[in-house]
Amino acid sequence: MLTGFHHYFFSLEHVPDRTKKHIATPERKSSCKRLNMFLRWMVRQDNKGVDFGIWKKISPAELICPIDVHVARVAKRLNILTRKQTDWQAAVELTEFLRTLDSSDPAKYDFALFGLGVMEKY
Repeated sequence: MLTGFHHYFFSLEHVPDRTKKHIATPERKSSCKRLNMFLRWMVRQDNKGVDFGIWKKISPAELICPIDVHVARVAKRLNILTRKQTDWQAAVELTEFLRTLDSSDPAKYDFALFGLGVMEKY
């Protein structure tokens, strides 16, 4: 879906080419952290005020867990991520494991993994 969004966005008439470097796509092996984070905020609903849940047409089950160096470091220490690069394939690998814990909402674990990596330096 993110690849489709990227193609559609840049097919629009008045989008400057220089914008391409600012919008990630899995086609370029990007982890698409910011896009996945935004989708998590818009799709998931929680009672902590972190995720807004205002987009109802996308299921939380479809989300890819946002991954950055902190999340990847924790996931590797917990042996739930084997990929060395923090790229799209790593995000998919991590999400596939998280789906074994909760297939209906795998991205909900992002906040905990990120917190362990940044706050706890795990």
